[in-house]
Amino acid sequence: MKTNEKTDETGTEEFARLTDPYRRELLAYAYRMLGSIHDAEDLVQEVYLRAWRAYAEFDGKASLRTWLYRITTNACLNALAHSSRRVMPSGLAEPTEIPPPPGTRAPEVSWLEPLSERLIGRVPEDPAAIVASRAGLRLALIAALQYLPGRQRAVVILRDVLAWPAAEVAELLEMTSTGVNSTLLRARARLERLVPASDEITEPDEPAQRELLDRYARAFEAVDIPAITRLLTEQATWEMPPVPQWFAGRDAIARLLAARLSRGPGYNRLVPTHANGQPAFAMYLRRDDGHLHAHSIQVLTVTSSGIVHIASFIDETLFAQFGLPNTFD
Repeated sequence: MKTNEKTDETGTEEFARLTDPYRRELLAYAYRMLGSIHDAEDLVQEVYLRAWRAYAEFDGKASLRTWLYRITTNACLNALAHSSRRVMPSGLAEPTEIPPPPGTRAPEVSWLEPLSERLIGRVPEDPAAIVASRAGLRLALIAALQYLPGRQRAVVILRDVLAWPAAEVAELLEMTSTGVNSTLLRARARLERLVPASDEITEPDEPAQRELLDRYARAFEAVDIPAITRLLTEQATWEMPPVPQWFAGRDAIARLLAARLSRGPGYNRLVPTHANGQPAFAMYLRRDDGHLHAHSIQVLTVTSSGIVHIASFIDETLFAQFGLPNTFD
């Protein structure tokens, strides 16, 4: 009995040592597939349990990484077959002009969720790899991927985001290389209609972006709505899951902010962070007890022309994944 226990312990240690380096990239992959960090974390936990149970049968014909991706892909496809598509408000209806009453929610909708970069490890050192990594996590891409069938989703992520060879993707998905390439072409055609062109989301250089974000935070905390709207492009949009309404254009956004930020300076606090390879802010509201309470995670799409999109995820449960407290003085 002691010998068996020792063998099991050794096998567990070996499994953990060999598979743990892939956990964060599998989490990012599952997030891209599912559009929810909570679902992705649960799924990866289940994937590692399945992999551990099947580890004795792993024959080494494929790499360990490919084997783990196969298990993760199958788990994602199974989950997608039994769940609703994750969406943003802009995917449900046309923009509105009138701010909704406070407390408006649509909890029955499966909303897209942001991803904190701290969950997927350090960024690559190579500048080109950094750009590719960020582009593969942008909210616009994640939202667009949710409109693809599960298998097309997997092919796009593996081929275009992770740069796997067609033959390797074909082996993982049990397809032919021709089938993979055909699936990829159909998926790309759909995504081209949903994702902004790369030249439309060209970011300013780092000093210019930092200066713009500083001005945005100062204006927001001061409730200087004209200053906020001057930082937006004319076609800027604002979304607030789980609020189903969304707003397009400076005037509509200004009316929304006037209705939502009516208490004046001192009641809003923005803490810089990052999500989905994009600049973000954690927004806190001061309540009657005098403390600042978690309210939302704002993810900004910043271009050389200004801010083109703000996704404000109103969900205090998201703050934990960003390593931020729910309350502070």
